Amino acid sequence: MVDDNELERLRDIAVPAPDGEAKARAFAAAMQAFDLDEKISPVRQGTFAGLRLTERARMLWRDIMQRKLIATPAITALVALPIAGYAAFEMLKDHPPVVGGNGTVTETLADKPAAQKPGPEQPAINEPLSAAPAKQKKTDADAETRANSQTVPATPPKPAAEVDSLLKQEAAPENKRALQPAPAGSGQLAAGGKDGSSNRVIMSMTPPSVDEAERADKAPAGGAAAVPASPPAVADSKLMVQPAPMPVDQLQPQEENRDRVENVKTNPVHETAQDPVSTFSIDVDTASYSFVRRSLKEGSLPDPDTVRIEEMINYFPYEWKGPESASTPFNSTVTVMPTPWNEHTKLMHVAIKGFDVKPAEQPKANLVFLIDVSGSMDEPDKLPLLKSAFRLLVSKLKPDDTVSIVTYAGNAGTVLMPTKGAEKQKILAAIDNLAPGGSTAGEEGIREAYKLAQQSFVKDGVNRVMLATDGDFNVGQTSDDDLKRLIEKERKTGVFLSVFGFGRGNLNDQMMQTIAQNGNGTAAYIDTLAEAEKVLVEDASSTLFTIAKDVKIQVEFNPATVSEYRLVGYETRALKREDFNNDRVDAGDIGSGHSVTAVYEITPKGSGGEQVDPLRYGQAKVDNGGVANAGEYAFVKIRYKLPDENVSKLITTPVTAANEVSSFDAAGADQRFSVAVAAFGQKLRDEDQTANFSYDRIAEIANAARGADPFGYRAEFLSLVRLASSLDGNK
Repeated sequence: MVDDNELERLRDIAVPAPDGEAKARAFAAAMQAFDLDEKISPVRQGTFAGLRLTERARMLWRDIMQRKLIATPAITALVALPIAGYAAFEMLKDHPPVVGGNGTVTETLADKPAAQKPGPEQPAINEPLSAAPAKQKKTDADAETRANSQTVPATPPKPAAEVDSLLKQEAAPENKRALQPAPAGSGQLAAGGKDGSSNRVIMSMTPPSVDEAERADKAPAGGAAAVPASPPAVADSKLMVQPAPMPVDQLQPQEENRDRVENVKTNPVHETAQDPVSTFSIDVDTASYSFVRRSLKEGSLPDPDTVRIEEMINYFPYEWKGPESASTPFNSTVTVMPTPWNEHTKLMHVAIKGFDVKPAEQPKANLVFLIDVSGSMDEPDKLPLLKSAFRLLVSKLKPDDTVSIVTYAGNAGTVLMPTKGAEKQKILAAIDNLAPGGSTAGEEGIREAYKLAQQSFVKDGVNRVMLATDGDFNVGQTSDDDLKRLIEKERKTGVFLSVFGFGRGNLNDQMMQTIAQNGNGTAAYIDTLAEAEKVLVEDASSTLFTIAKDVKIQVEFNPATVSEYRLVGYETRALKREDFNNDRVDAGDIGSGHSVTAVYEITPKGSGGEQVDPLRYGQAKVDNGGVANAGEYAFVKIRYKLPDENVSKLITTPVTAANEVSSFDAAGADQRFSVAVAAFGQKLRDEDQTANFSYDRIAEIANAARGADPFGYRAEFLSLVRLASSLDGNK
């Protein structure tokens, strides 16, 4: 038995160092054994014949599967290669690659990405595909797939300097390829293909000239090789370049509507015994009618706050009886008739016609065009339409008239110093050169415009600033009150101001109304070139030549014959009773030949149509002025000033049974048509009085009172009534 102490001693004994001679002998023995092993043939352990039956089956299945894995790719390749070759052949046949002089495959128009922003002069056109055989559809799909991918260079990339050189060479005009085929007419589609069923169609808004095509075919080797143009054929396939389709569930972002319109409440019904006097300023603006027309033609009912009934009525020319001479600037006509929408009430129709100044008697005009050229004006219905509109006005100027042009964007600038109307080409060139850009420094522009107007001031003539804009002043004095004070100050110098609005989405109608009213001018909205012609050409006299200013109307109703009344429209022109005799209070102006209409709906005493309950403790005491006037309906008073005077004059008209007609149809055609317009305006504002009055009845009245209608304004009104009827559910 081994002693543990001996084992411990053995453990502690140091391991002897290896002997070098022993190592050499061991290495020699190992090499000898290796050499012997090279000559020994391997001997299989066990015998192959002795395998069991299950082992043989397993090995057989293994061999079969190994052969199958090798054969499958080979069979797949044999089947796929002919198909791929055929597809490649078809693609190359329809769209051969363009090989440049440097041996690279050059991109063609069809190979470029399709997602590109269409310009304003090349609208996207979607043409439906005609039916084609399955084979042709497959070819189209292959071609479209190839058209949406980029071709790769056939040679390694060149150094940056050489690439830049090639790009400059291809960008040269003489090396550009005319990509359009034979012209098929402006804005048409052209196709190529021998059998008339090509898979490519090129949209060409401006076909290339013959010289350009020849230069393209003779391009040098350094540029892109010319692709032979196919003969024209029937365009029955896809557009070559199309914008990327939008997902079905993705909605287009809606533009923010920043139009600013004053909120107004409809005039209430007044009880004559309590409040017998109505006072307001006249209004010859027409902007509201243009707002309404544009909304309806765009397929939506207008915002009720944009519907100002007096502006809709006064949009149309009427043949009211005018004054005999210029000493009396206008004449008034009052008619009382039954109300078509209420059998218990009557209408008191007040019509004013201004004196029509003959062209030979028109004074000289000193006009300053103050034009907004800010960035927001860069839309087709803004600055381009504005330029066309003012070109129409320039064509009507007389040789001794004067025109200046001031523009404003980030700041104001004088584009044209005062220039005589005889130099029309110079004026038109200045208008044509206007371009949009910047913010809207309107306050600075107004100051500059008034400064130029004062430099060319015409004594006893027309001195007017004509502001054309699409919206707010966002630089300088931007509040309506600040602008009002500025305009009032300049108005006292004899320079008046009119405002013309363009476009939608940024229009500040409230600001337009404020500065036009306080600038002794008019406010119009121009949405089409036809409207520009009406405002600046056909109505140029009434727009430019003022015959009376600060015109106010005050009507006192007789409580003995009228129990209630309400004024239709003029909500934004209401004045206090004491303002009528105060010559310091500003009011509207009347231009040469202007027509102004006001309509009151009155409830005769005892008719049963009263909307206000009688007082519980007795009727109020009212002194009606004596028995002599007891039979009158009302007493109409009109105050006005001549353009160069500051003291008002008064015209009065009593309204009696002599002003009344027995039936609505007995009234004049102009009276009946204006009533139809008043009913339409109330209908659009959804007022209670016309809730049960149908659009069909409005159209019937307007059509019967259509008259001559030389400019088609009344025919257009009938179409607007029909549009509103459809949009409002035929109410």
